[in-house]
Amino acid sequence: MVRLPLNTLPTFRVIAQTQNLRAAAETLHLTHSALSHQLRALETQLGHALFERRGRRLLLNSAGEALLASVNKALAELDRGVSAAAAAAGLQAQSLRLSVVPSFAQRWLLPRMQGWRSRHPGLALEISASPQLIDLAREGIHAGIRHGRGPWPGLASEELIGTQVPLILVGSPAAAKRLGLGRRGATLTAEGLGEEALLGHAEAWESWFAAAGVQRRVTPVAVFNDVGLLLQAAEQDLGLALAREILAADALREGRLRQLSPLSIVHAQALPYHLVYPPALKTWPPLLALRDWLHEELHRGSTAGS
Repeated sequence: MVRLPLNTLPTFRVIAQTQNLRAAAETLHLTHSALSHQLRALETQLGHALFERRGRRLLLNSAGEALLASVNKALAELDRGVSAAAAAAGLQAQSLRLSVVPSFAQRWLLPRMQGWRSRHPGLALEISASPQLIDLAREGIHAGIRHGRGPWPGLASEELIGTQVPLILVGSPAAAKRLGLGRRGATLTAEGLGEEALLGHAEAWESWFAAAGVQRRVTPVAVFNDVGLLLQAAEQDLGLALAREILAADALREGRLRQLSPLSIVHAQALPYHLVYPPALKTWPPLLALRDWLHEELHRGSTAGS
């Protein structure tokens, strides 16, 4: 039985991902020569090459691909084992690493961080905001907040914000004034939007107009893949937006945005937000604290908005 130098396996995985020794060395904070030595040690121990050299690129050969599949599973299992051991021992983490989509981090989570600190002063949140679906175990992340329907293989998930949360029409205070909404009791009709610039997906806007009894083809002036950017553009008076009320709530309360119409819609293509985590962490005290706090804050927000 071949005894692998286990310390080289994470190195092997990073080289396979970057396909370049220099890039892998920078990622791992190692010297180029140290990385080359680890790779040679691994290939020597195995007795065969794992990569094909093409200039500066290192491409996995068939043996390397087979090893990588097993290494990924083994390292993920080790991460789960370490987390499970911590949970079983009842250890309190000094920090909880959380991956969050940028829109949720910017428009909902960060404004409530003071409340988290007051509730759990000894448990810091390490927030990684990324639109990409990262591998939690590989990146050392304890939990994630993801925008989508799933499923996410190898992860437990529970819904935080469902698809039934309505989209409301919002715009800047300047837009409200321009549309004549500064007067007490003034309301806005679909026809009253006139030639205002519209932000976001055409399908959502056409659903909103249909709910208002108007058939209208919409050509938005800008479309965003992030709700935070959409709402920021609306705050800067670049156009009107349709957004989930729960994500616009802070800007509405602070006067950076105005709700321009009482009409709201539930968009068929809206995606839910989920909390995801490795099943081994289900009863881990820091994760339980985060889960309870998220649900309480979201319930408080939905109750305040109703």
